[in-house]
Amino acid sequence: MWKAIAIREILEADAEAYLALCNRLDEETTFRLYEPGERRTSPEQQRRMIRDVLAWDNSTILVAEKDGALIGCLEAYGGKFHRDWHSVYIAVGVLQTYSGKGVGTQLCIELERWALEREVNRLELTVMVNNRRAIALYQKMGFEIEGRKRHALRVDGLFVDEYLMARLLD
Repeated sequence: MWKAIAIREILEADAEAYLALCNRLDEETTFRLYEPGERRTSPEQQRRMIRDVLAWDNSTILVAEKDGALIGCLEAYGGKFHRDWHSVYIAVGVLQTYSGKGVGTQLCIELERWALEREVNRLELTVMVNNRRAIALYQKMGFEIEGRKRHALRVDGLFVDEYLMARLLD
């Protein structure tokens, strides 16, 4: 039986734990942007980045926490201009141990609550076309495929396409 998982907004004090989570996610999967060892962020740089993200009303980082450890995250970066302020680009990561356990769903539910409070009405993301588990999660949460970016990334020497997916909130 899994103990309860808390979903909350990140704090500056989470910088080192968040950086460790991101590095572990980079190691565990090829579905993230960073390759293992490519992330060169220091804890102080991470603290500044968190502070900068939280300074914007339309940006946040949500973390999933279990037994005091960060096990997943959802980064949400809002537009910086009047015309795109309502649109937020997201990226989700969950440790393999917790994959398929509802953590991604919980993060997306909390994101929707957060977005509606801020009058954000467009959530968008890109996902590798071969990441079936993530695509299933996003479709379950109401995201639709809007397009395909051909050769968007190179993973292990091979080009990989990405879907552009979005969800409009009422």
